[in-house]
Parts: sequence; C-alpha cells; structure tokens
Amino acid sequence: MQSFGPYLKKHTELLVKDVGIEKACELTGKSKATLGRYYADHDEHADRFIPVDAVAALEQVSSYPHVTSALAELNGITLSFEQRRDNTTRKGGVNSDVVALSQRFAMLMSEYHQSIEDGVISANEARRLLRETLALQQVLIDMKLHLEDETV
Repeated sequence: MQSFGPYLKKHTELLVKDVGIEKACELTGKSKATLGRYYADHDEHADRFIPVDAVAALEQVSSYPHVTSALAELNGITLSFEQRRDNTTRKGGVNSDVVALSQRFAMLMSEYHQSIEDGVISANEARRLLRETLALQQVLIDMKLHLEDETV
C-alpha cells in the first residue's frame, strides 16, 4: 500500500463517522460493508478507496471536510492557501518542526506586539497577523504529518 493509504483511510473513517453510517449509506448509495471496506486497514482492502463523488456527497453534510483536508495536507496545501516564508529550506522531521514552530510563534508574537502598541489592530496589521497565523498552521500540519509517519 502507498504510504498515504493508511492516512486517507483514517480520514475516510472520520468522515463516515462524522456523518453517521446510516446517513452515509443513504447519501452515497453504498452499503455499510462497502463503506467499511473504504477505511478498513486489512490487507485485502488495501487498494480500496472511497470514490471522489461519495466524498463530495458526505463532505457537504459533515462538520469538517476530513478527506479533502487530508488530501490537501498530503500535498502541502492548506485549505486557505498561503505563501510560505521560511527562513531556511527545511529538512528533517519532528525536531526541525519544533524549531520551526518556535520560530513561527516568535514571529507571530512580534507581529502581535507591534500591532497592539497603539491599542488598535488596523486592517493591514490584521492581514500580517493572519499571514503569520497561516504560516504557523502550515508548520503544525508538517509536524502532524511527520508524527503520523513515525506512528505507521
């Protein structure tokens, strides 16, 4: 199985359980057994994945786009796209993620401190804070993926 298989299966299970198995069957036209195969981690179901039209139908009623989010994370994309502004090219795993996380958090706090000096956060300051927050989110996504790689 590809390295992303267990990750996608886990998020497929989260999606089906978020919607509810009965409602998921109703929305997709699939049986409980078929839906179960899409997220089963047994070797005989390793090559079975939920069809994209079924994902779309389920994510319309779910509380969170679990599978779409997982696919975006696997491709290094956040659901609200942002440009990364790393100080250095990043290699490594969790240890380098912790360093990047602390650097990004420091940058966010610096932006916040500058923004509140006059007691008001302007629209431009809010945009800068949002960019830093999104960069911090991307570091957390990278860290999450590295941690999940270590648990597989």
